[in-house]
Amino acid sequence: MPSRDIYISADIEADGPIPGPYSMLSFGLAVAGTSDGAQFVAADPAKSTFYAELRPISSQYDPGALGVSGLDRDRLLREGRDPAAAMDAAGSWVRDVAGTDLTPVFVAFPLSYDWMWMYWYFVRYAREGSPFGHSRCLDLKTTYAVKAGVPIAAASKSRLPRWLVSRRPHTHHALDDAIEQAELVAALFTWSAPGGAGESPPGRSSVN
Repeated sequence: MPSRDIYISADIEADGPIPGPYSMLSFGLAVAGTSDGAQFVAADPAKSTFYAELRPISSQYDPGALGVSGLDRDRLLREGRDPAAAMDAAGSWVRDVAGTDLTPVFVAFPLSYDWMWMYWYFVRYAREGSPFGHSRCLDLKTTYAVKAGVPIAAASKSRLPRWLVSRRPHTHHALDDAIEQAELVAALFTWSAPGGAGESPPGRSSVN
């Protein structure tokens, strides 16, 4: 197995709470960086990305969830990518950026929602299944809670230290938010946090 990981920041937009009865409408992926377990090397998250808008797979949807993304579901029924084609392309992209020297790891905040959708769609539609296997994933919410020494309930995005959060806007466009989140990945990995949540910001990490 490769001795270094490549962290793929992921964000999805959906029209309901769970895949199957509801549909994933879009997703974005961005390379956040690599690590050998001892050193993290940040990437420019806008440099290597993948984005797709998908055709809904059912007629059922939650208007509230749909409203968050601002996506036009009727347009996606006409113009959205076929889920199988989109997941095959996404899987190929992940394998290409990882190559033979890196192990792809899926990261999100919180992991549970985005992973649930992406893993289900990969297993259901992609010919080669999930490029992340069934468990190569990292929850940034838990990462922050452990590093900051706070309970999970206190590890919401709204409670993150201001200097830890990307200055990019959170737009609810899946690719924008995946890129924004990739900067949080780099900040968390390069933060030693010896004094917990109130510790001053780390120095700049190296960028590919």
